[in-house]
Amino acid sequence: MLVDRTQLIRCPVMSLHVGQMIAETLEPIIDPNDLKIVGFVVGGGVVGGEIGNILRTESIREYSDVGMIVDSEDVFVSRIDVRKIDEVMSYEFQLVGLKCVTKKGTKLGKVIGYTVDLTTYDIMQVIVQRPVLKAFLDPELIIPRKEIIEVDDYKITVKDEEDKIRKRATKEDFVPNFINPFRQPNFSTADNQSPDELGTE
Repeated sequence: MLVDRTQLIRCPVMSLHVGQMIAETLEPIIDPNDLKIVGFVVGGGVVGGEIGNILRTESIREYSDVGMIVDSEDVFVSRIDVRKIDEVMSYEFQLVGLKCVTKKGTKLGKVIGYTVDLTTYDIMQVIVQRPVLKAFLDPELIIPRKEIIEVDDYKITVKDEEDKIRKRATKEDFVPNFINPFRQPNFSTADNQSPDELGTE
């Protein structure tokens, strides 16, 4: 299942243990080496104090229409607790805003968004805003992951010319398929919601 990046920001983090929201995502932590989200910085709710403010993607049981489902607040970690997370965060990498060019040096535009596979948390498509002179006819370009050959602090380099990229991008699937794990009747909530609205698997 692919989702747009905007659906992963300010996303509620729901606890199966207490049956309600315990935090929300603030920003993704992206590893530029393989364009993969390894975690999220979270805030609000129970976050703070002795509890860390990082949610690793491997701790997310499921993504649904009510948010990201986790077991409990115990899944939150601090940056220094996980070597991989600390290493990736030290890069201070930001995908949105990078320039996008072809291998031959042709400027394609600037990254304004991306889509994410929620099975692996790989970034599968990069959305590029076209330069002003080209934006009238083609305001955005969708670049599949397989066309990207290099990522650095300043740009993304793709291997094909833009007409080939556009043709292949139209074949990529983007079909939201939200699944709500809170559907079983034996799940109590602090908000007194009905079992049909909030339950467990």
